[in-house]
Amino acid sequence: MDMDLNDLRQQIDAVDRELVALLEKRMDIAAAIADYKKAHGLSVLDQGREEQKTRAIRSLCRPGTAELIAGLYGPIMAASRAYQTRRMEDAHGE
Repeated sequence: MDMDLNDLRQQIDAVDRELVALLEKRMDIAAAIADYKKAHGLSVLDQGREEQKTRAIRSLCRPGTAELIAGLYGPIMAASRAYQTRRMEDAHGE
């Protein structure tokens, strides 16, 4: 049975709502990580962890989607680092 384009778009909209909620949850966790790193004198960037995470993401993907999905994680991790950096810098003023 063919699906209507509007039905498919509604499905994408639903997935996007879920993704936004999950990305916000991820940022909340990144904030907690920033607090930990600040308290323990650690730097924001952990290149080894990011490489490990990228490999793990690829292993979760179906064939044909691994590079595409893993490619999304570069900007997600960059946003997380920026959020952590901002949080750690804001903490200096307290």
